[in-house]
Amino acid sequence: MGNFLTGKVVVVTGAGRGIGRAVALAAAAEGARVVVNDYGVAVDGAAPTSEVAEAVAKEIEAAGGEAVAVADDISTMAGGQRVVDVALSSYGRLDGVVCVAGILRERMLFNMTEEEWDPVVATHLKGTFTVFRAASAVMRQQRGGTLIGFTSGNHQGSVSQANYSAAKGGVISLVRSAALGLHKYGVTANAVAPVARTRMSANVPTELTEIGEPEDVAALVVYLLSERAREAGITGQVYTIAGPKIAVWAQPREVRAAYAEGGWTPGRIAEFLPGSVGVDPMPLLERVAGMERAARDGARPNA
Repeated sequence: MGNFLTGKVVVVTGAGRGIGRAVALAAAAEGARVVVNDYGVAVDGAAPTSEVAEAVAKEIEAAGGEAVAVADDISTMAGGQRVVDVALSSYGRLDGVVCVAGILRERMLFNMTEEEWDPVVATHLKGTFTVFRAASAVMRQQRGGTLIGFTSGNHQGSVSQANYSAAKGGVISLVRSAALGLHKYGVTANAVAPVARTRMSANVPTELTEIGEPEDVAALVVYLLSERAREAGITGQVYTIAGPKIAVWAQPREVRAAYAEGGWTPGRIAEFLPGSVGVDPMPLLERVAGMERAARDGARPNA
């Protein structure tokens, strides 16, 4: 048992399996009391069961830690509020929330249905909001706490997961908004974009050249939940961890600008924009082209 999180109370959503389970176990091993939340669904969000959350809570207790299981659906406002309420009723405070819960429903954009869009956005983005919203009210009163959202490198875009990519991009903006709005209350907010072997990554159609294990991700999350990260002033950041690699993503910023006296017209834009403002190249376009070439050759492309 370590002491990075001694005395802290942490909620982890999606904690029944994969990265969420690894985070819950690592937080408990570092001294945190943990609220283990998992609706217990399959990768596509179907067939919920409460047993997975209960199993992880029992695993923590068997190792000498403290945990309580909550099987509520955090894509609802009531579900997000309940995980926070259970933390307060069980342990009297809340120091960190880690929103890992997610599902996939893969489809090309032109074939995607509302039934494939809504649950993915609801689980990833709204599910992060519901927990952040309930937790931030508590943390504001406590004058301290940590919010951690889970995003993905797919926030840059995806060939066949527009729903997932849109939600993960939204998580980043939500985290940055939380960092800005809650800074004066002593609350930090960050996002993690993991690359690790899980149920979800097993179906990625490319060969991931940089990938780690859920435990690697858990180590980063434990640090971000700790006082060491708070003392370092870490907030509003997006970190990737992939095995031995750890990286920080750039903050959004303008690349180039141009100004027109008297305003713009379509003709002036056509004359000015390509040469003066130009484009910011999209690296994934070339990667997609390489994937298509590899697929034609019968190979599994690298990502």
